[in-house]
Amino acid sequence: MHISVLIVEDEPAIIELLAANLKHAGFHPLPARNATIASALISEILPDLIVLDWMLPGMSGLQFMRKLRADSRTRDVPVIMLTARDEEQDRVDGLEAGADDYLVKPFSPKELVARIKAVLRRRAPQLTDDAVSVRSLTLDPATRRVFVKTAGDDMPVHLGPTEFKLLHYFMAHPERVHSRSLVLDQVWGDHVFIEERTIDVHVKRLRAALKPVGYDAIIETVRGSGYRLSGMAPSQPVATAA
Repeated sequence: MHISVLIVEDEPAIIELLAANLKHAGFHPLPARNATIASALISEILPDLIVLDWMLPGMSGLQFMRKLRADSRTRDVPVIMLTARDEEQDRVDGLEAGADDYLVKPFSPKELVARIKAVLRRRAPQLTDDAVSVRSLTLDPATRRVFVKTAGDDMPVHLGPTEFKLLHYFMAHPERVHSRSLVLDQVWGDHVFIEERTIDVHVKRLRAALKPVGYDAIIETVRGSGYRLSGMAPSQPVATAA
């Protein structure tokens, strides 16, 4: 899965090392030497996660963090701070400013990759390859399979690529109400210019694909707000072969 990681770091050797390790781990690194360059990159494409150095020329990493959290567009982007400052108050300041994790230099690039994966599992599970389940319905990103577990054979659900991504997002965030604009950004991607009502078409297709296995009702329309996946919604009994 294509996951972009913005690296905001002013030391070229560290940027090169991190970019190489992230690329090897399957991520798409986006290097930036300072907050100004990082802001320009973010205006073009919203990264899935930001690795942010504290000590930057011009605007510090801490100041940039506060700017990110004050902007509705970047408020929810996960951030891992890198710093040589290991005092407890520094860690507290970074976390209170909105950092999701904090890594003190020197560190192992392998540890950073592990921290990135951990933060994504916690903050953006739809970007990982971890299987997700709601009752007997399971979606496995690694194998691109959706199926319902039964007493006999698993019953497959056949979805198009967009419906698969849509269901993955909903299943990774059950019981939450998602506005159409949020679904658009999270599933179609930032800076994709399509009508929000297009989402309704794909939700209709998703429900139609889930209906044969009795799970169409789990995608609820919340009037005036958007959509919600409810694990408590009633479902039809799943028919099994005799």
